[in-house]
Amino acid sequence: MNISYNWLRQFITIDWPAEKTGELLTDLGLEVEGISEFESVKGRLQGVVVGHVQTCIQHPNADRLKLTTVDIGQGAPLQIVCGAPNVAAGQKVPVATVGTTLYAEDGQPWAIKKGKIRGEFSHGMICAEDELGLGKSHDGIMVLDDTLTPGTPLSEIYKVEKDQVFEIGLTPNRSDAMSHFGVARDLKAGLEQQEVSLKLITPSTSNFLIDNRSLKIDIEVDDYDLAPRYCGVTISKLIVQESPDWLKVRLQAIGLTPINNIVDVTNYVLHELGQPLHAFDAAKIKGSKVKVKTLPKGTKFVTLDGVERKLHEEDLMICDSDKPMCIAGVFGGEHSAVTENTTSIFLESAYFDPISIRKTAKRHGLNTDASFRFERGIDINLCEYALIRAAQLIKEIAGGEISSDVMDFYPNKKKDFQVFLTFDKINKLIGEEIPSDTIKSILASLEIKVNNVTESGLGLTIPSYRSDVQREVDVIEEILRVYGYNKIKFGSKFTASVAGTTTHENHKLQDTIGDFLVSRGFYEIMTNSLEAEKNLAALSEDHATKAVKMLNPLSQDLSVMRTSMLLSGMQAVAHNQNRRKQDLKLFEFGKTYVTKANGHGENAHLSLWVTGNKTKDHWLEKSIVAEFFFLKGVVSAILDRLGIHQRQEQAISSKEMSDGISITSKNRELVTIGMVSTGITSKFGIKTEVFFADMNWDNIQKSITKTAIVYQEVPKYPAVNRDLALLIHEDISYQDIEQLAYQTERKLLKEVNLFDVYRGNKLPEGKKSYAISLTFQDDRKTLTDKQVEKIMSKIQHQLTEKLGAELR
Repeated sequence: MNISYNWLRQFITIDWPAEKTGELLTDLGLEVEGISEFESVKGRLQGVVVGHVQTCIQHPNADRLKLTTVDIGQGAPLQIVCGAPNVAAGQKVPVATVGTTLYAEDGQPWAIKKGKIRGEFSHGMICAEDELGLGKSHDGIMVLDDTLTPGTPLSEIYKVEKDQVFEIGLTPNRSDAMSHFGVARDLKAGLEQQEVSLKLITPSTSNFLIDNRSLKIDIEVDDYDLAPRYCGVTISKLIVQESPDWLKVRLQAIGLTPINNIVDVTNYVLHELGQPLHAFDAAKIKGSKVKVKTLPKGTKFVTLDGVERKLHEEDLMICDSDKPMCIAGVFGGEHSAVTENTTSIFLESAYFDPISIRKTAKRHGLNTDASFRFERGIDINLCEYALIRAAQLIKEIAGGEISSDVMDFYPNKKKDFQVFLTFDKINKLIGEEIPSDTIKSILASLEIKVNNVTESGLGLTIPSYRSDVQREVDVIEEILRVYGYNKIKFGSKFTASVAGTTTHENHKLQDTIGDFLVSRGFYEIMTNSLEAEKNLAALSEDHATKAVKMLNPLSQDLSVMRTSMLLSGMQAVAHNQNRRKQDLKLFEFGKTYVTKANGHGENAHLSLWVTGNKTKDHWLEKSIVAEFFFLKGVVSAILDRLGIHQRQEQAISSKEMSDGISITSKNRELVTIGMVSTGITSKFGIKTEVFFADMNWDNIQKSITKTAIVYQEVPKYPAVNRDLALLIHEDISYQDIEQLAYQTERKLLKEVNLFDVYRGNKLPEGKKSYAISLTFQDDRKTLTDKQVEKIMSKIQHQLTEKLGAELR
């Protein structure tokens, strides 16, 4: 939310620097995230002066240029080349002198320099209004009042406002501060605690008068719960035109674009007081009646942006006798909008149910300044005052007459909330005793009325604009933020309870494995759990059927909760590769979500993505491309690190991955690893191979067992290595050979390693060659060649008999 400091000072006459005021606002809970400079005219017309055109002749070398001499009140006249068709001798004109910086429409600066144009020197520039930021016309140069003195700075003629704008990160509960008046109200309370007493200036409506009752429009509300209060008034004989400069500057300072004087007033009062308003062209209201009601599902309605929308049966609408005119509290309709031809309006000010507005805004993907405030709950008692304030302003700047009574539909008056505040609870929660007089003064500054005082506490009435203060603890929070968190002293002791934990707790495991992956060159990512439903087509069919769909998606790209970690990670890969980061090793701890027969479920995952080179070019060696076995090695190291040694592998194939394997333990699937299919990589515009490992973190946690750490002495006796070159069938895996070797010799065989794989036309069809090394060691004595040969013979026999292996 943007707050103009100049605008804020219309309500409270503070002369502090903006930085100091920003610090106080932050201490009050209205966190100032930044302060930016605003100028109503970029550059503030510095270096631009009034010039008197003394002579104007045709440029000798250009048909469309004129050669002028201009007196700027600083000695000899300047020679300036000008291309404007309306320049003439005798005019008073704005001149940007050499060295002046002007700003293009997009804000880009450009400097005025001395130079030659078609062979003639030019010492400045005679300006059009759009070149100075004083208007949009570029038909010719500006011609100023003939009475002006040459050399007069243009900044003295045209009022240029300089402002500072606070960017406030407002929490959703503080709907009372979603306006300049609301921020000023909070600022006044904070200043009083610093012994600075200032008056809060409330915009006056005492001059409001009803001119006649010639244009009556009735109000009819069908559902009191959805629209507890609805106010309106008509204004006729007005003129829709451009707003005055002061109003445009106020809106531009906070980032709004002026439209016309009627719409600008409604926006001004919205940001001034926090009450949304809407103006309807009264001539387009059929039957002279405004009806607040819901319409049948599927009713078509064209909003102000020209989009035809299908209404939901719960959408609250503002209608006339025939058709809908506005989505209540969210967005106006194209048909009833105020245009330059409008001469009379019906001005609306209302309070709508926050939940209803929030659902409607989400359903239609609309987020407006009005819906932003209605969703969070505005002050129901402000409706009539804001309506009268806006009507007065419209009459002042657009002319016209107030042509009806102020109609106010408010059948069930809302009562202010009552809270009893105990002194003991204040001291207990704050941790420090605040004097009762200080508490009372803070409550008074917040307009919280003290009804009665007892020895134990205070009976309070909460003002209607503080819809978030409903409990005793809420009042204590208000006292503390105004009193100042920084004033609370730190105690000399700090007490804390330490909970007993185990090494297998989830957060500890994640920290351990996360640190391990980072040490291997991986980067952790955090991706969105929501994705587009259309993306599920890239996955297996069951993903679409078990997807959890959002009831009110923010957009179609965030309509379902992810059923797989794969796609969100692929978006991260594509994002990085599009920014020239080709070599990626990424991991994420996240969850997937599925629909079950008895409801919904979520599953925890650790997912890894690898693409490009696993090492960079080095003066000692070339870069190495990442491949399947690199990722498999990382996964195996993780499982070993977690103590899951008993595991099995099985080849798999799926729509998402090709050339993959599944790793299981005790009939639980722990990991699937493979190369992402080209159908998915091409969908994301990725041209390199991507390898993906999806670890079922829930199953991994179940597979971890508590094991004691066993230590053993370093062997005193040497190890013996032997190699085998085996010719085996293509279907036999290295794991089959490794498991059979360990089963054959359980005591002395310490390690089995595959160091060469060969496939080629020199081998029989359907065969491959594996070269393996075996390491033997006895902890009690040195092994003899005879012992090793006997074990090797036994292993070779088992490999031949059970796996059909042949020695090469």
